Amino acid sequence: MVSAFLLALSETFDPRFRRTLAVSLLLTAIVFVALGSAMMLILDHTQFFAGWFFNRAIELLGGIAILGLTWLLFPAVATFVLGFFLDGVISASEARRHPGLPPARRQSIAEIVGGGLRLAGLAIVLNLVALPLYLLVPGLNLVLFYAINGWLLGREYFELVALRRLDQRQRRNLWRAEWLRLVLGGMVIAFLLTVPLLNLAAPLIAALFMLHLFEGLRERYRGTPITV
Repeated sequence: MVSAFLLALSETFDPRFRRTLAVSLLLTAIVFVALGSAMMLILDHTQFFAGWFFNRAIELLGGIAILGLTWLLFPAVATFVLGFFLDGVISASEARRHPGLPPARRQSIAEIVGGGLRLAGLAIVLNLVALPLYLLVPGLNLVLFYAINGWLLGREYFELVALRRLDQRQRRNLWRAEWLRLVLGGMVIAFLLTVPLLNLAAPLIAALFMLHLFEGLRERYRGTPITV
């Protein structure tokens, strides 16, 4: 896992990937600005109480909650946006680091959108359910956050990469055999996505990291019932 991560890190600022990184960051920022603005407008134009003081307090708390949700949902949204550019990034890395692979199965727009929406939906539901613990239980909140998002991101990035090479049965078998390693990889990705500045490049690092981790696992199980 360490070698896969270091390899991904070395590729992140490759000139071939700079445009992809810039475009995906711009689109992610646009999505967050649009969502945040819409929620702030709703708060600003909704009267929850008759008194001015209580309404201002609700607006202030609502603004803090919106910032918190933005931080919590950044991994899901960034992954969703990057999904539209993933094939080109992965293909370029494969050509350099894993030569000799046969042509990958191209994913349809429906698969990309469906996978991204599934991750976003799960992220929203699970993080909202865990939100009271995030706020009320210091220490445990970080463990819970990285555990939840590690599972979500490990599964989603694995699916994004594995869909190009394995059928449904093979993907399921490989996940069951190596789910702990893949979830730990997802926790590394979740951590990257919460580090200021580094989180801007984290979706690209994550895609390359999961590619190299996946190819290493595929090589380990080559010729076994799991991947044949």
